[in-house]
Amino acid sequence: MPLSSAGVVCIVGPTASGKTDLAQQLAAALGGEVVSADSMQVYRGMDIGTGKLPACERIVAHHLIDVVRPDEPYSAALFQRDARAAFRDIASRGAQPVLAGGTGFYVRAAIDDFAFPAGEQVGNPVRDELARFLEEHGAQALWDRLEAADAESARLVHPNNAKRVMRALELHAQGESYAAQLSAFSRIEQAVPAVMIGLAVTPDILASRIEARVDRMREAGLMGEVEGLLESGFREWITAPQAIGYKEIVDALDGRRTMDEAFDAIKQATRRYAKRQRTWFGKDARIRWIDADTGESEALLDSALEIAQSAEIRS
Repeated sequence: MPLSSAGVVCIVGPTASGKTDLAQQLAAALGGEVVSADSMQVYRGMDIGTGKLPACERIVAHHLIDVVRPDEPYSAALFQRDARAAFRDIASRGAQPVLAGGTGFYVRAAIDDFAFPAGEQVGNPVRDELARFLEEHGAQALWDRLEAADAESARLVHPNNAKRVMRALELHAQGESYAAQLSAFSRIEQAVPAVMIGLAVTPDILASRIEARVDRMREAGLMGEVEGLLESGFREWITAPQAIGYKEIVDALDGRRTMDEAFDAIKQATRRYAKRQRTWFGKDARIRWIDADTGESEALLDSALEIAQSAEIRS
């Protein structure tokens, strides 16, 4: 039976911590369905490199996987809309929504009371102009533009983080401040009743899992997947900074590094990303942590069920 017709169970943690398996096992035990909170798994055709669970291995219904093409814009604001619609749809059928993923901002967008301004929507002319400026003049020039407009916000953003620099400039164009928004970030209230469960894995064990995970991606045909995406005209999107596992293979296919070097780079980038995920989720006091070092699925499920069934849905 569902835990709550109004509440969501969240399974969070870093890459390779076991979220995907636990989430669907928990959903099956609770009579529920999974809503993916992964900013890369929304893209069709990007399967192996994003660690997407194959359809043949899904034991419950999954939502917000394969939502858009790689060249279609998608954002946390759109994810918030789609995730909450999925929660309502699942609950309306008497099932339990289980939100699972490692994109921390997507998790918070779905659960917390974020009111996204127009800049977070698709088809924003300010964003389009900034993207053209970035392409023509480069990341440093874009950051210089931010510094001239809003020096306080510029000090908080690295010039190489062009996506965040653009976001700060969008906010400035709307009469808002990225610095002020960042300061208020931790004070945003929760909007959706939820129980939050995190998977904790010690760094050394997680690094070993990441290495094995990337090796499996290679064996599963990641190179062929990237070649197919390039042939389909998606080069610009799969070489974006956040496209770990894709841009490195493109470099190898273009002759800028060997394929062995590309997979080593994927492992390094994934380890760094996992560290950022641990830091992000570690700041959220709502999360109840489970020791996931052993990776024993039955023990993890028992622990998650105990938390989910005993905890009061928080809102």
